[in-house]
Amino acid sequence: MQKLGRVRALTPSKNMIVKSEQAPRIGSEVIDENLNIVGKVFDIIGPVSAPYAVIKPTIREPAKLLNKPVYLLLSKTTRSKK
Repeated sequence: MQKLGRVRALTPSKNMIVKSEQAPRIGSEVIDENLNIVGKVFDIIGPVSAPYAVIKPTIREPAKLLNKPVYLLLSKTTRSKK
């Protein structure tokens, strides 16, 4: 589990906007603090020095995650590289 950032806003189409330290991979699964999958990284916007991740939610009420931290679910291959 790697911290992605806090959900800053919702778009009109209910996608979540997350300010991130590093640009995550598109297609990465995103989880909440309870380890529930809440969506997938759909797009990266903004400058390389301060990227924002656009998350396409898989939950009914993404507004409940506003101002809450979300995390990247690391794949098995990423976890085993240590």
